[in-house]
This record gives sequence, structure tokens and C-alpha cells, in this order.
Amino acid sequence: MIRLMILNGPNLNLLGVREPHIYGTTTLEAIRRSCEDFAQSAGASMSFHQSNHEGALVDLIQSAREGVDALIINPAGYSFTSVAIFDAMKTFERPIYEVHISNIHARDELHRHSILSAAVTAVIAGLGPYGYIVAMQAAMQRAGKLPPNLPRSA
Repeated sequence: MIRLMILNGPNLNLLGVREPHIYGTTTLEAIRRSCEDFAQSAGASMSFHQSNHEGALVDLIQSAREGVDALIINPAGYSFTSVAIFDAMKTFERPIYEVHISNIHARDELHRHSILSAAVTAVIAGLGPYGYIVAMQAAMQRAGKLPPNLPRSA
């Protein structure tokens, strides 16, 4: 069984009400339930966290070094500013998937370049909340743990 940790950065607790024209109306709680449902159906275990505090996210990344097979992170605003999260991610020696609900490459200049992307295995951007499920599938595929009912890539 693959063990996943999903981390969410600042202001994502306000999904559904904060800038719905950019992020949609799906709440973080709905995303958590969707991820739990997928994990259960795919035979994975997962933990799901959100913090508005950089140090708390660093602590969670460091704790993931023991007992987590892949890390999925939506760093939100820290994507563009956090050297501390970048350095913590570099200590995690397994796959990391960076998720962005919006297509950051089509956003304003401030939200266009994630400095954290240089420390991750893959970036998933612009798929809305479904990006979390895609990240979970990618982690499982890389680990050879996709269930037989899901298609495998060539």
C-alpha cells in the first residue's frame, strides 16, 4: 500500500469563497473527501493537511521523511516565496508532486513562476481540484501501485 501525504498552503482553507473566478467554488473539505475516496478505492493510505504557517508546513515535510512514499503539495502563495519549504522538500528523497488549482503559467507575473518546482518530480497545474487526484494517480503509477482497474501508461 502506498502512503501519501497531501499538504495545502496558506489561504486554501478559504477555497470555495476566495476568488472563485480563479479557484472555483469547491471547498478544501470537498477536495479532502474526494482524495480520501480515491485513496480508499485505489488501495492507498493518505493524510491531508492545511496550514497558513510556513514553519508548520516545513515540519510536516520533515515528518514525511519517515513513513510516506510520496508527497503531494499545493504550496499556494509559498510557491513563489519560500526558500524554507524549498529546502525542506529537497530533504524528502521520494517523489513530490506540486499541485496548483489554477494554471499559474497563465496568471499575472507575481503568480507565474513557482520557485518550488525545481525541487519536485512533477507539476500539475490548471486542472482545478481534479489535479489532486491526478497527482495521486501519478504517485501510484511511479510506485507501480496503480490498481488493475486503472489504465497504465505506455
